[in-house]
Amino acid sequence: MSNSQSQSGHCGRRKHYIPLESNPEVFTELIHTLGVSSSLSFQDVYSLDDPDLLSLVPRPVLGLVLTFPAMEDYDKVLDEDKKNRPNYTGSGENEPVIWFEQTIGNACGLYALLHCICNGPARQYLKPDSTMSNLLTKCVPLDPLERALALEASEEVEYAHAHAGKSGYTAAPDPRDNVEHHYVAFVTSDKQTGEVYEMDGMKQGPLKTEVTLKEEEDLLSEAGQKLIKKFIEREQGRSIGFSLMALVKTE
Repeated sequence: MSNSQSQSGHCGRRKHYIPLESNPEVFTELIHTLGVSSSLSFQDVYSLDDPDLLSLVPRPVLGLVLTFPAMEDYDKVLDEDKKNRPNYTGSGENEPVIWFEQTIGNACGLYALLHCICNGPARQYLKPDSTMSNLLTKCVPLDPLERALALEASEEVEYAHAHAGKSGYTAAPDPRDNVEHHYVAFVTSDKQTGEVYEMDGMKQGPLKTEVTLKEEEDLLSEAGQKLIKKFIEREQGRSIGFSLMALVKTE
């Protein structure tokens, strides 16, 4: 699975960020800058079929970030989601997951990263009084639009992202460029129910999948692997350009 870059430079967005390279080093540096413990890091998942390659990923997996080709075809997916689901209105500590609507152009990598570190077991690794811990405290009680605007207004997040956007192996594109890939995250609920959610800031809200993990399972267990494969199969076999990263505990 190859390194690639994110997409979503839709018109009308007030801010645009440099797209993040799909690179575990870039993502790991950014979460540490935002205040996640150094115990967590992102790692590439090189295969969903080869047991030897899967064994290279430390377990448990606390979150997954999938990068995939997304141009006109994905606009159709978003339109279909808009037709079939109302806008998400959840807020507060009783939400099963913390979701951020994407209001910043070309920042879908950031949103996928935030969805990973703000949900499930990973949330326990946010350092007290850090950028992300303070922002989450502010955002959780807010409705989705207010939450999105609070994230958009964070100078600390913007500064950290700007540095990360320039630190990959490939030349950083212009923030307003239309690039060809999009990021989506898969996380578990904070409520210890094992329910798996697809988290995409461009959609109507968090999407509860059909997968519920058992106590001994994680997001790269068989059910999670099938979920990712099903997502990829929507592209009718055109899997070139997909990449997958796992958020794991490495210390």
